[in-house]
Amino acid sequence: MGQLLVISGPSGSGKTSLARSLEKKLSNIYFSISTTTRKIRDGEVDGVDYYFISKEEFLKQIENGDFLEWAEVHGNFYGTSFLPIEKALDEQKVVILDIDVQGHRSVRERYGDSAASIFVTTKNLAVLKERLRGRGTENEESLDQRIINAFSEMKSLGEYDYVLINDDFTESLESLAAIVSSAKYMRSKIDIKGFLDRWKH
Repeated sequence: MGQLLVISGPSGSGKTSLARSLEKKLSNIYFSISTTTRKIRDGEVDGVDYYFISKEEFLKQIENGDFLEWAEVHGNFYGTSFLPIEKALDEQKVVILDIDVQGHRSVRERYGDSAASIFVTTKNLAVLKERLRGRGTENEESLDQRIINAFSEMKSLGEYDYVLINDDFTESLESLAAIVSSAKYMRSKIDIKGFLDRWKH
């Protein structure tokens, strides 16, 4: 069985950039690609950044039970498919899920404490606003909505195993890599009874 790592945080916190950089930094990483109904942005590639599908197709996949988790965010649907995750775990890979708070709860329901979780955020609200504006993809209305959602997500900090304040990207990436390395030693990932039986002999 591989290792499951959930990364969440407000839009603009840098969680996706960190996760993508970690994929290049460490071997044996599988970055789970989400499916979405939102429009593709400049520079994005279908099948690399997201699987971009229609709302009708997404709803059909929900009916088929294809998603580990799914949510409607900012008027668009996002979901994580089961099959590639299970395949990567069977191949002993570290599976990284870049999903929201609601998605994290769904993962916990299925995988329990065997999934490690990290909440990524900025050091304060001002930095988050600056990063969102710097992306150049938000109008004032959508920016305000993302800030409202950020406040809601921040209330869920206590549900995560680790909190990473992404102030310096290089330092944060090193911290994230250290968390991944340490997560495989989590007590919840060990068959305690089996270990004790083997230890006695």
